[in-house]
Amino acid sequence: MTNIIACIDGSALSEYVTTASVWAAKQMGCSLTLLHSLEKDAVRTDDDLSGSIGFGSREHLLDELVALDEKRAKLALEHGKIVLENARAFANKAGAKLVEELQRHGDLVENLLDLEEETRLVVIGRLGISHTMDAHTVGSHIERVARTLHKPILISVGKFNTPKNFMIAYDGREAADNAIARIAQSPLLIGLPCHLVMAGDDTPERRAKLEEAQTILEEEGFEVISSIRPGKIYPVLTQYREENKIELMAMGAYAHSKVRQFFVGSNTTKMIIESDIPLLILR
Repeated sequence: MTNIIACIDGSALSEYVTTASVWAAKQMGCSLTLLHSLEKDAVRTDDDLSGSIGFGSREHLLDELVALDEKRAKLALEHGKIVLENARAFANKAGAKLVEELQRHGDLVENLLDLEEETRLVVIGRLGISHTMDAHTVGSHIERVARTLHKPILISVGKFNTPKNFMIAYDGREAADNAIARIAQSPLLIGLPCHLVMAGDDTPERRAKLEEAQTILEEEGFEVISSIRPGKIYPVLTQYREENKIELMAMGAYAHSKVRQFFVGSNTTKMIIESDIPLLILR
């Protein structure tokens, strides 16, 4: 069975990630897995400590540090269990039917890779536990998750409200065409009015690509409003989003080696950092 994977870290955004994942699970008819990763940063090992006290340190100091670290690891484990229990109770109250708790040691991205075959969608918060709610910082894992996984990623940004419409940032390239195909074949956004937006010159070739994408979506039952607007990608998308009160944005990510270019210094990075609506990233 394929699952929605919600990445829960105990931060203020965990509630919003859970809300978004419950909505997605209902839309897609999937079970929901709440994942909490106990990462190396949170749980050090004895080896880490033995190499950190330096020359001439007394053995009892190492023993005390190890004992302290063991207590810290135990507390992190218990804290994670409480975080998952609270998230599960919240998800059940919100109407989720099949909810599983999963706590794993190790890096979040590696854990997601292990679960990828049984994953249909990953939901992650833009800000992690180390950031304040007002910080305009991409969560430490978002780039790595998008660069590594081949599954759609829903990025929750602040409080999640059920979207009443969505916009697709379309440029006619392969990544955008793949995003169109995935959206058309998925029940996640079905029933929501779709705004298909292209930035730049309105040439016959680009107009034909836009109309082709619109047809694919309409054949699957989507109500589509398409538009080509002059200008650069980021300001065009931002202005359109504000004018039309868009509540969710979907965009394609480049495959393989181009992913790094896609995120670092790109319009998409800027959109993720500054967006006040959820973002759906598709490979």
